[in-house]
Amino acid sequence: MLNNIGLPGLLLIAVVVLVLFGRGKISSLMGEVGKGITAFKKGVKDGSEESDELDDKTGDSAKDVTPNDEKDKV
Repeated sequence: MLNNIGLPGLLLIAVVVLVLFGRGKISSLMGEVGKGITAFKKGVKDGSEESDELDDKTGDSAKDVTPNDEKDKV
């Protein structure tokens, strides 16, 4: 259905959206979308840095938690 939309179809959709919402509303909406994308990228970057820190910490402080009874059997 959407395979044959083409450039004229996209322009028609853009004009209809512009008429319905107005230039100011669309402009503010796009600004909010840009802020959201920026916040998402920052969150992903911070999350990957925290994940690296957690991997380093758990690797250094890993300890054997096997109960003493089972250690003697092995």
